[in-house]
Amino acid sequence: MAVRTRLLFVSVPLALALTGALAGCGSSSKGPGKDTGGGTSTGAANLTGSINVFAAASLTGAFTTIGDQFKAAHPGTKITFNFGASSALATQINQGAPADVFASAAPKNMDQVKDKNTPTTFATNTAEIAIPPSNPGHITQLSDLGKSGVKVALCQDQVPCGVVAATVFSKAHVTVKPVTREADVKSTLAKVTTGAVDAGVVYVTDVKAAGSKVKGITIPDNLNASTDYPIAVLAAAGFGKP
Repeated sequence: MAVRTRLLFVSVPLALALTGALAGCGSSSKGPGKDTGGGTSTGAANLTGSINVFAAASLTGAFTTIGDQFKAAHPGTKITFNFGASSALATQINQGAPADVFASAAPKNMDQVKDKNTPTTFATNTAEIAIPPSNPGHITQLSDLGKSGVKVALCQDQVPCGVVAATVFSKAHVTVKPVTREADVKSTLAKVTTGAVDAGVVYVTDVKAAGSKVKGITIPDNLNASTDYPIAVLAAAGFGKP
């Protein structure tokens, strides 16, 4: 889906999570209001407090924009984002990191988080090959990533984008030996935009967001893989900090 479409699609779940984390814990100046029938509360406009959102690196652009819009609508709020690999974020949360909302790039990493409310799946992303505009590796299709001498960047095995890439290669019966394994999808994409590698396997939305910095090579539907994005308010977190 287009970046703009995806931005609109994820804005409602994130806004609801932010509102729930703040209003649900009494950080509104009037407390949570009654449901108006539109899915928001009458006290929502009076929300105050700070909130920490841990989110997958692939959500950086969309969530930053949505967060700015939320803060503009609720001037008394402060949102701090921590973007990174979903697997690493889940570990940090379980080790006591001060997270109020978690948005993961895979259900598996959400399942690993112990104290949370029921997650909601809000988006799906699929893989795409990103190459530098000059295409130094002469890559035109998925199988080219397995050729000798082609420098490929992938996410680490335990990271959702690494899992997705492995599924794609398994379906295509292609053996790829990456020259680097990155901590998250943004770091993988950076290897492509800086020309450090000939290609990287990232998400469709990352290729679109990069604009003219990269070119995308579509992976056939029968060989592609996707990941679901769940979001949840963390039950044991300290919401609405003054």
